[in-house]
Amino acid sequence: MEWKCFLSFIFLTVGLGTGEPSVRRYQPNWKSLDSRPLPGWYDESKFGIFIHWGVFSVPSFGSEWFWWNWKGRHLREYAEFMTKNYPPGFEYSEFAPEFTASFFNPDQWAELFEESGARYVVLTSKHHEGFTNWGSPVSWNWNSIETGPHRDLVGDLAAAVRKRQLHYGVYHSLFEWFNPLYLSDQRNKFKTQKFVMEKTLPELYDLVLRYKPDIIWSDGDWEAPDTYWNSTGFLAWLYNDSPVKSLLDTIAYGGNFLLNVGPTKDGTIPPIFEERLRGLGQWLRVNGEAIYASTPWRVQKENSSNIIWYTSKGSSVYAVFTKWPTDNTLKLDSPKTSPSTTVTMLGIPQPLKWKTSPTEGLLIFLSPLSPLTVPSKNGWTLKMEGVS
Repeated sequence: MEWKCFLSFIFLTVGLGTGEPSVRRYQPNWKSLDSRPLPGWYDESKFGIFIHWGVFSVPSFGSEWFWWNWKGRHLREYAEFMTKNYPPGFEYSEFAPEFTASFFNPDQWAELFEESGARYVVLTSKHHEGFTNWGSPVSWNWNSIETGPHRDLVGDLAAAVRKRQLHYGVYHSLFEWFNPLYLSDQRNKFKTQKFVMEKTLPELYDLVLRYKPDIIWSDGDWEAPDTYWNSTGFLAWLYNDSPVKSLLDTIAYGGNFLLNVGPTKDGTIPPIFEERLRGLGQWLRVNGEAIYASTPWRVQKENSSNIIWYTSKGSSVYAVFTKWPTDNTLKLDSPKTSPSTTVTMLGIPQPLKWKTSPTEGLLIFLSPLSPLTVPSKNGWTLKMEGVS
């Protein structure tokens, strides 16, 4: 794939994950950069947590695009929200002191994310509003050290996450909606690079050198070409010289599932989010064998009366289903059986009885089990050996 721009909704995995230094040097062109292999840890992780947290958490209305929807697009519902809740003339910058993070406990967050079964965490270091969640030296008075929390949110969470052996990454917006330097380059049809050289690149270098993230999600490139962002030059430096060089549909198709969490302005994660995250962790403790380090099977998903997702690992094939069959018999169309075929359910040691389907595939008898008594809820995994 040749990237026409920088990285829009694409993960750039920084660490090689092998523990061995790279002997290859990458050139500042897409052919060379695209040849870099995906780190093994990322391909095996399958599930991470993405955290949207910033000044937009104060109004907590709509989305993180609040400022743009209010002052850029002039959407009526945003204007009405401000009229109803804030005095005339209120500016977006006045939200920043209310972004206190006063109850932010990074160790509690990290414990929750670990319990969810996630293997990595990505924090918004800066969204398109320009406010940085660390003391960016080129974001004067518009960062979490000088206003609002008065603490290094990026660094505090990094330390807590890494204590639990989770990988840590940062999201960073390349552009800023209302930054005068960016707007000037925009008026010049991006023939000038004042914003890139004075804001974007210094921040990216600072994030890498200061926090050594395993992932950089760089976003917001769509208005300008990659030459404006100096994409290939930065990536070549990152790969060569930086100090860090050395769920069902998504998983079944070989992808990685990144679940978004939106904390409150004071740094708490709402109870309903926590409940869902811990529930997901409970499910993964039973069924994670079919998720972590898995690869797509020859059939990713079966569409029948009961949708089945398939993954594989070594000689094992896994079938995940979320609807318990009313007759306690699950029909799988895709696997081809052999005399050595065995079927078990993850969390249940005893093998299940099965027989070859009269048409194709196999019939698995779940009658000894009950969806109310099996170890996981809302989804069950069959492990098959000896199928092709």
